[in-house]
Amino acid sequence: MGPASDDDLAGMARRVIDANSYMTLGTSEPDGRPRLSPVYFTHADYRDFHWVSSPAARHSANLAARPAVAIVIFDSTAPVGDGRAVYLEADAAAVPDEDLAERCAAAFARVKPGAHAFTPEELSGDSPLRLYVARATSHEVHIRGRDPHYGTGIDRRLAVAI
Repeated sequence: MGPASDDDLAGMARRVIDANSYMTLGTSEPDGRPRLSPVYFTHADYRDFHWVSSPAARHSANLAARPAVAIVIFDSTAPVGDGRAVYLEADAAAVPDEDLAERCAAAFARVKPGAHAFTPEELSGDSPLRLYVARATSHEVHIRGRDPHYGTGIDRRLAVAI
């Protein structure tokens, strides 16, 4: 099935992304096994997903060697049967120092209460942290089997253009 262009699906994806603070980042270990890491994120235009991490973290080393990542954003507090999720395929990398001013402005334009809006100086030089960005190459939404409009009786994913 090709990408859904339906405004309802795009709106569903936007609501899930906007309502959540954490995403599960999936990277690949050197032997091909998946590595999953929860990270606080911000986004720019539902396409670029930012987080701050140590380059020494295993997920950071993994994406430096293998930049293709998978991401899922979901509300783990939703009652059973009411879950909503967005799945992303993306290419990820540390933001180069020369791009930090522009990327920090985008990444930290809207941070949630309790989160820190980092400056380029805090994410470069001798800092133990770096800014990362995953640029989504595809978006899918979780469709519950009993969804009144898109349901088929079995939970599934639908591609969506945001």
